[in-house]
Amino acid sequence: MFKLLAGVAASAVLALSLTISTTAVHAQEECNRGTLDKAYCDRDFNQTADLPLDESKWIDPKTIIFTYTPVEDPAVYASIWDGFVSHMAKVTGRKVVFFPVQSNAAQLEAMRSGRLHVAGFNTGSNPIAVSCAGFVPFAMMAKNDGSFGYEMEIIVPQDSAIQKPADLKGKTLAFTSPTSNSGFKAPSAILKGEFGLEKDKDFKTTFSGKHDNSILGVYNGDYEAAAIANSVWDRMQRRGVIKEGKIRSIYKSQTFPTTGYGVAHNLNPILTAKIQQAFLTYEWDEKFKKEFKKADRFISITHKFDWAVIRQIDKANNVSYDCK
Repeated sequence: MFKLLAGVAASAVLALSLTISTTAVHAQEECNRGTLDKAYCDRDFNQTADLPLDESKWIDPKTIIFTYTPVEDPAVYASIWDGFVSHMAKVTGRKVVFFPVQSNAAQLEAMRSGRLHVAGFNTGSNPIAVSCAGFVPFAMMAKNDGSFGYEMEIIVPQDSAIQKPADLKGKTLAFTSPTSNSGFKAPSAILKGEFGLEKDKDFKTTFSGKHDNSILGVYNGDYEAAAIANSVWDRMQRRGVIKEGKIRSIYKSQTFPTTGYGVAHNLNPILTAKIQQAFLTYEWDEKFKKEFKKADRFISITHKFDWAVIRQIDKANNVSYDCK
C-alpha cells in the first residue's frame, strides 16, 4: 500500500501493506496528482481525490458501511455510535452499518477496495488514506468555541526513574503503529528534533498495536514508557479501565487535529452531500458527549490546510506515500 522510508522496520511495513489487484486500477487520466496514487486525480489542487469524470465509476450503495478508527477495542464503539448511525440513516434514506475494524491497515484496504464508504481515519492515517485509498475528509470533532484536537504525551509508570525525555536514552519506548501520529510519527520527530534521540539508536522501540494497549502496558508495568494520544488516556480513566495516579507524563506536545471523517472519493455526489449533512446536523446524545468529552459537535475541515502540520511531521520522518 505504501512504504515508510528511512528505517521503519520491515515487519511494520508488511503489516501496513495492502494487497491490491492490478485489475482494480482505474483508467488513467492526465491530471494533477501530487501525493495521490495514480488511480486518482486532483483537478482542483486541494490535495484530495476528485470525483471521477466517468459517472459509471460512481458508486451509490443501498447500504452504507461506516467505520471508526481502531484506536481502542472496536467493540466498545459499536453502541456509542448507535445514535449517529441512526441519524445518518434518516438523513440519507439508506441503511447504515457500523463495521468495527481491527487495524488501520484493514480500514485502509477496505476503502481502497471499495468496501468502505464512510470513515473516521485517525490523525496519522489521514494523509495515507487520502493518497492511497481515495479518502476525502470533510469533518472532525470540536467544541463550540472552535477548540479541537489532542496532544501526544509520553507516559511512564508513576514510580519510574524516568523524569524527562532525555532519560529515555537506553530505555525502551512503546509505539502504537507506524501510521499513528501520536503513537509513532510525532514522538519520533520530536524526540529526534528536540532531544537528539533517534529511535532504535538511542532508545529501543516496540509496537503495541493500539493506544489502549500502550497505556495498559505502562499501567501494568510491562512497558518502561509509551507515546500515546492523551484523549485515549482520558477516556480510559473516565470509563474506569485504569485508575488515576499510576501513570504520569514526561512530555506533552502541541495540539494536533483529531480523527478526520469523510467519504470514498467516488460516492455519488448527491449521497456525499447527504452524508456531510448528517455529520454537521447531528445533535450529540449524552452517551456520545460522555465518550468524546473534549468535543460536542462536528465541524467542517479541509485536508489541505488542517492536516498541513501532520504532513510536515511525515516529511521530518522521511515518510513517503508510495501506494504500490
